[in-house]
Amino acid sequence: MALTDSTSLDTALAESAAARPERLTAAGQAWGERIDARRDAAHLTYRVTGTGVGSVASRITAGKHGFAVDEPAALAGDDLAASPVEVALGALISCQVVVYRLYAHALGIQVDDVDVTAEGDLDAARLFGKDETVRAGFGDVRLTVRLAGPETAERYEELRAAVDAHCPVLDLFQNPTPVTTTVEVTAS
Repeated sequence: MALTDSTSLDTALAESAAARPERLTAAGQAWGERIDARRDAAHLTYRVTGTGVGSVASRITAGKHGFAVDEPAALAGDDLAASPVEVALGALISCQVVVYRLYAHALGIQVDDVDVTAEGDLDAARLFGKDETVRAGFGDVRLTVRLAGPETAERYEELRAAVDAHCPVLDLFQNPTPVTTTVEVTAS
């Protein structure tokens, strides 16, 4: 279903939340059976494309979904969309939400609500070529996860440990990932 406005999105998400337990169970069983039958079935490749638009913005296509990424005016952008580093923090937050829900369900831990805030510190001196000794990316990222539910603090700590061990985007932030860059030049 293509969602064209926030009302449609809110309605679709409310319907999805109602079906969450059944969807988590079905997905977990299906993936478990698939991986048990063929270990390589767990290997996924994601492909996202982007095109430069506007001053410094990008139009991103991820599967059937499209969105824009921009920069604030101070970084030569038009501030029409979230910045790349904000999108990265958003990816971390959304992956945390998914994995908290997945593992809460798997571990039988009741979570009535999950809300995550991410803050990242970035030194722009490297971006502008003024200090090559600092990281170009975040020097520090802080996550605050707020869970609502009736369980003990120990059960929620058990859940946090499971999420920390299994969240793909958290892993991307915490560990080096090999990246190969190929530049292809075509005549314009």
